[in-house]
Amino acid sequence: MQQIETIKSLIADGRIDEAVAMCEAEASKETDTGRLEMIYYTLGNAHRKREDWQRALNAYQRAIDINPASPAATARKMIVEILNYYYKDQFNQ
Repeated sequence: MQQIETIKSLIADGRIDEAVAMCEAEASKETDTGRLEMIYYTLGNAHRKREDWQRALNAYQRAIDINPASPAATARKMIVEILNYYYKDQFNQ
């Protein structure tokens, strides 16, 4: 779990590219599904921080596929609601 904490620190420091690279490296070698779920959830958080909505949704969905009760489900729902709000505003201008 030390890697996850390191990744969270990178995200908090705004070092998103490093966090994403570390998540992807960890995901490629991880076999424990619980840790893999957390890696994808954290990857989604990194993408969300840079407002890369599609990649965030994809990462969250991978976490949800592993564990439907993942906190990624709530995070994904929030992004969908944000995007729905944005699109409604664009059509009402």
